[in-house]
Amino acid sequence: MIKSRLPMGIENFKEIRTQGFYYIDKTGLIRDLLENFSKVNLFTRPRRFGKTLNMSMLKSFFEIGSDSALFDGLVISERKELCEEYSGKFPVVSITLKSVSGRTFEEAKAMLRRVLGREAMRFQFLLQSASLTAAERSQYEAMVHTDKTGAFTMSDELLRDSLLTISRFLQKHYEQNTVILIDEYDVPLDKAYQSGYYDDMLELIRNIFGNVLKTNDSLQFAVLTGCLRISKESIFTGLNNLNVYTVKDVQYNEYFGFTDAEVRQMLKYYGFTEKYDVIREWYNGYRFGALSIYCPWDVVSYCHALKMQPSMSPQNYWVNTSSNDIVRRFIARADATARDEIENLINGGRIQKMIHQELTYRDLDSDLDNLWSLLFITGYLTQAGKDEEEQTTLVIPNREIHWIYIQQIRKWFQDETKKDTQKLESFCRAFIENDVAAIEKEFTSYLRKTISIRDTSAKKEMKENFYHGILLGLFGNMSGWKVRSNAESGDGYCDISIEIEEQEIGIVIELKYAENAAFETACREAIKQIHARNYEEVLTDDGMTDIRKYAIACYKKRCKVVADLGMNI
Repeated sequence: MIKSRLPMGIENFKEIRTQGFYYIDKTGLIRDLLENFSKVNLFTRPRRFGKTLNMSMLKSFFEIGSDSALFDGLVISERKELCEEYSGKFPVVSITLKSVSGRTFEEAKAMLRRVLGREAMRFQFLLQSASLTAAERSQYEAMVHTDKTGAFTMSDELLRDSLLTISRFLQKHYEQNTVILIDEYDVPLDKAYQSGYYDDMLELIRNIFGNVLKTNDSLQFAVLTGCLRISKESIFTGLNNLNVYTVKDVQYNEYFGFTDAEVRQMLKYYGFTEKYDVIREWYNGYRFGALSIYCPWDVVSYCHALKMQPSMSPQNYWVNTSSNDIVRRFIARADATARDEIENLINGGRIQKMIHQELTYRDLDSDLDNLWSLLFITGYLTQAGKDEEEQTTLVIPNREIHWIYIQQIRKWFQDETKKDTQKLESFCRAFIENDVAAIEKEFTSYLRKTISIRDTSAKKEMKENFYHGILLGLFGNMSGWKVRSNAESGDGYCDISIEIEEQEIGIVIELKYAENAAFETACREAIKQIHARNYEEVLTDDGMTDIRKYAIACYKKRCKVVADLGMNI
């Protein structure tokens, strides 16, 4: 039997259903929206949790002229009365604002015109609609007009009224109210905040949304999605018909992301059941309401990789879909207490914080507590258990997000160390001068400033890799140093080897994690390994005549350094 293809990067419901792709049924969302009716619905979830595909599904269900056969065999098809009343019965305006950005407000506004203008062009039959007056047809024509470069030329006033105008014209033409779908509603505000035109974009988005969502008699209902729940006072002023469903809510929690049962079924279908435990460790752990959820992008990406290479290890797929600067920004702003809390999280612990889900973008940097809330809302932290006295227990969801923290800590640490070049050069010079005491003192000083891994559940190799990464970051700032990591040398792989060609000096470093602070034992093991595996061989072959050999043992934020002065050739 030919297996369904995995929908890698495909967010179009019709394409998935007609082109032989695997689909995890989320059409229960349609049923629940209709049976628990609300005029305006906002769903906030982290990126890559299926928001856009769900919006495409809603469009395919409600839009006039859509193919009802797309839903054959799916959950919603079992509710025949709902399908008969609602399927293919409404005009639908569907936009995504994920591309609305620019260095200036005018650039971003041009992008917004393009998004709204292109959607309006789907309804060019309105130019000949007998249901519209001549003035209304002229207004629609102005909305879709472009100049010779292809840029939409609608006025600012028409832009502010664009969604309201389209919904009213469609209602008049079809004599049926309009469904409005707005995906990634908060992206323009995020980009505007980063680029310095937040107030202007806030006013524009507030006007567009307010006009179409508030006191619009042509509106059947609306669904919006995004990452952040922007406060009503900043963007949804006076909108009393808005229901918001966040990651803390039980309602609709199974429709964004994959449940455990869905992942098991998918792995069984493709013959990857033996990978369940590793997938659960890497990509599960998000808690939406009372339900444990997997990141769908990760699960699909890893299954796709397994189809091509069954021995493939899990990878960090989510990290490559967007910037993770939020974590580094948080670490950079963290005080000593917050860094201890980050360290506790990285080491498998949990912390309690009051989570503020209604924020403005100005709030994000005004208070460190708001950054904790942002990490939670965007999926870098998740809830563990029920809230207690308004305090939410937070944990890192899984191995992948844990890896992101480690990487961002390293980047932050490298940036911090570059600020004091004199100290950095002094530390590195101590390796040339065989100054063990200086190496030990300065490296301990660096360790105290960063965040260590002491998680008892982490493998020893993972802990060693953390310290390994810190050293590599420090050495990487030295001009004229050729630094190799885990390079083949002699009869094995040396942790770090360095060639300083002008001085013909070679440095061999073997690093060990000193379990229970057994520094002496770890250093002896490292020295023994350096000799037994002949790690200096490659350095001497490359013409290094003066070899330094160091064993470095680390535990929490302490270290011990032992030097074997090696040989002169």
